[in-house]
Amino acid sequence: MKMLKSIFGVACTLVALSHCSGFYLPGLAPVSFCEEGKDSSDDCQSDIQLFVNRLDSVESVLPYEYDVFDFCQDDKERRPTENLGQVLFGERIETSPYKFSFMKKQKCQKVCTKSYDATKQEDREKLEFLKNGIRLNYQHHWIVDNMPVTWCYDVEDGQKYCNPGFPIGCLVTSDGRPKDACVISSEFNKRNTFYVFNHIDIVITYHNGTKEGWRGSRLVAATLEPKSIKHSNADNPTCDGPPMEIPGDAKGNLQLTYTYSISFSENNNIKWASRWDYILVSMPHSNIQWFSIMNSLVIVLFLSGMVAMILLRTLHKDIARYNQVDQEDAQEESGWKQVHGDVFRSPGKGMLLSVFLGQGTQIFIMTFITLFLACLGFLSPANRGALMTCAVVLWVLLGTPAGYVSARMYKTFGGEKWKTNVLLTALLCPGVVFADFFLMNLILWVEGSSAAVPFGTLVAVLALWFGISVPLTFVGAYFGFKKQAIEQPVRTNQIPRQIPEQSFFTKPLPGIVMGGILPFGCIFIQLFFILNSIWSHQMYYMFGFLFLVFIILLITCSEATILLCYFHLCAEDYHWWWRSFLTSGFTAVYLFVYAVHYFFSKLQIIGAASTILYFGYTMIMVLIFFLFTGTIGFFACFWFVNKIYSVVKVD
Repeated sequence: MKMLKSIFGVACTLVALSHCSGFYLPGLAPVSFCEEGKDSSDDCQSDIQLFVNRLDSVESVLPYEYDVFDFCQDDKERRPTENLGQVLFGERIETSPYKFSFMKKQKCQKVCTKSYDATKQEDREKLEFLKNGIRLNYQHHWIVDNMPVTWCYDVEDGQKYCNPGFPIGCLVTSDGRPKDACVISSEFNKRNTFYVFNHIDIVITYHNGTKEGWRGSRLVAATLEPKSIKHSNADNPTCDGPPMEIPGDAKGNLQLTYTYSISFSENNNIKWASRWDYILVSMPHSNIQWFSIMNSLVIVLFLSGMVAMILLRTLHKDIARYNQVDQEDAQEESGWKQVHGDVFRSPGKGMLLSVFLGQGTQIFIMTFITLFLACLGFLSPANRGALMTCAVVLWVLLGTPAGYVSARMYKTFGGEKWKTNVLLTALLCPGVVFADFFLMNLILWVEGSSAAVPFGTLVAVLALWFGISVPLTFVGAYFGFKKQAIEQPVRTNQIPRQIPEQSFFTKPLPGIVMGGILPFGCIFIQLFFILNSIWSHQMYYMFGFLFLVFIILLITCSEATILLCYFHLCAEDYHWWWRSFLTSGFTAVYLFVYAVHYFFSKLQIIGAASTILYFGYTMIMVLIFFLFTGTIGFFACFWFVNKIYSVVKVD
């Protein structure tokens, strides 16, 4: 009962963490804005700069920079300093020509005019690229005061959804079918026609600090409404014309005039610390997500408790029976005690297993610390790129435990090629991941995508790997080999015992396949949300629940592996080393199958390059998850086997 209360308390704490205002980066200071010429000073500015980020699409994995689409550009373009995570994720933030003054309302302000001559090759290519972006529903991502400018619109059941992006335009197909945002208005009705959203109505909501004890006002929301308007007079636009059309077979000259209107609204009910809430609350099926996650967690917790109770009761009876005074009767028993002389026999390919265990330990510690910091609010979406930066830096600094675990286990297996072991630990799995990442980056380079990591960043990543991670791995391996091998509770016989004929369910492959089902069952709902955040560009913010699922995954992998290991030992099959790793590691295979299902059922990705990129990055995820879950299962089984053979009499 006490155990259930403590588990319930941890769950409640984590759920509370996911809701709390600590979601924002501690120390992130708010910016105050004042009207120009009144109270503006160094600590209260009047200029509002709108930043633009890369454009992406749910129909393509390839993001592009803002300038590639030939939109209006800032004459004094500058880029804020980007961290490692932002560069690796392909974020490309830059200033835009949209500049405002606080509390200065403006209507139908011209930004620029773009002219295209269909007789010129360069103009035709720019126009075709723009039309292809509209066809694939590429989305703008604008930023004001480190906050996304959202497009809020009504959805089913009278609810409102706030999208942190808005389309560059929409399309009516040649058969008269409106696609994407063209369904919002009957004005978009011409066949084989593209409509560009060249006018933006922006509303900035602020919280006045007069009654709060601080100067000026703080921005708490920024929303917009995209419109398509054909301006009859480009020099003096009125923003009241018909939609801006680009015929599918455009010929002759074409002019695109970009305009905007801006207004300000006061709302003192929204606090600056909770200004992202209106975006997160409006996420589609938000309530269903919370209910489904909690339901899944409760089921997995009870299932794990049942497995633990059955296992403990069965083992209790076995240990009591084997510890009877009459040793001769006990020796006649069949089961796991009969293989005590072979259960600690060194496994085949112990070098590779020890390398996997070292890398798995490094990934496990990195994941635990990253999720814990995310729960505390240090790695929120408000701090862009922080999650990836934290993960990479932690992985680099955790080379020591990887080398130590790999060396210690390799020495326990009786290995003597310590140089090969430490080199493989430092280079094998990271090398596979880097090679995959580099190939995907080559494709991004060829396609001209903004997600392509610059050459200098690749060199920096290699410097972190070889300059910090590899030396730390050697340090850990030195201390690992310096220590004695892990002492086993029983001696190993010189002659291996013959393994009896096994039933179907105790054979290696069926047991491994069954072992990954339960761990995957406790993560697949969270996996859906994570894949949505990666490929459908939705915000992921439920780190409290994710950490709880992470803990349950540890418990489930451990218990499932221990249970199957016990069944195999009872069947007098003592080859448990690799099997314990592969049993829980097989969860990664289910993850891959689910990723394939997600690709064909949920995504609308088209094109060979996007497909290759999707499965290339998925393979990196699968490999990392395989090492992570396999290591959990192995050490749980290692502890279990050492425990049961140390508490029974095996004289």
